[in-house]
Amino acid sequence: MGAWEPRPGETLLSRGPVEFATGMAAPVSGMRWFRDPERRDIQRELPGWPEGPTYAARSRADRNVRSTARGAGAVSHALVALTAGLLGAVGSPFGEPRVRGKSGDPDNEVDDFPVMWAQEGGIARTAPWQLDPARRPARFRTHLVITDVRLVVVGFSDDDTSRDEPLWEVDQSVVAQVERKKFSKGERNFRITFTDGSWCRFHSYSESAVNRILRHLSSTFLPLDQLTPAQQNAISIYLAECSSSEQESGGSGSVYPYGIVTRRPSGNLLFEAWSDPAHSVNGLDGCTMHLISPEGGPPNLQPGDLD
Repeated sequence: MGAWEPRPGETLLSRGPVEFATGMAAPVSGMRWFRDPERRDIQRELPGWPEGPTYAARSRADRNVRSTARGAGAVSHALVALTAGLLGAVGSPFGEPRVRGKSGDPDNEVDDFPVMWAQEGGIARTAPWQLDPARRPARFRTHLVITDVRLVVVGFSDDDTSRDEPLWEVDQSVVAQVERKKFSKGERNFRITFTDGSWCRFHSYSESAVNRILRHLSSTFLPLDQLTPAQQNAISIYLAECSSSEQESGGSGSVYPYGIVTRRPSGNLLFEAWSDPAHSVNGLDGCTMHLISPEGGPPNLQPGDLD
């Protein structure tokens, strides 16, 4: 067992932390469900899944009680914060605020919160149970790996990616759509819909990971050797500038030997490069991005080009 690696001839696009999302609206806060198209709970039908918690959305009466309790707590918190301020304390001990804004999909974000929506035999039903924070061991983590041909979920313990365990994979060809779900903590929820209509809703604590997932599942991947001469020349010039800049700062000048190109919805090309493939393997930041026009010249920047 070691760090996950792509097959020979397969190009690694990105890797980052993901898990099934968690409800944020008051009726479903801290909860998640696994549903079929009739909204039946299907978690006990999923093969190989261990027993997990069962939830019930909070009624308005429950929410009123909780709201009253929070109101009383808020007065107490305000007094503590005032005292802390008078004593010169810094920061807030009360955590992040609730998700803000209005849901555009209240059926699935306020009244209910499915993170798996799948008919019998649906692709989404094959997702591994380790993606569920309520079922997996406390120190177990899951990452989504994206290559030019497939999606892979790997799991590992104690933040040690050298102990990757492959848990699930599907071909990229079965992904019909990926979309950000803004009604979520930090707008870091996203939903992957498969070609059979089933879907899963995920969350990542990493904004950059979500951006890469959305980018690499909504763009066309272009092998470097299939670019036009003008496009290849634009990338060569950019890399030479990066190398020169790195030398001027005291480095070796040998930078970014590993890169990928995707076609954005606008038609512009986005070149992403890492100084070491391990940057991508471990889901870390540290890459450089360069946008060029389809003709290989300066681009006309469009919304979504760099998302």
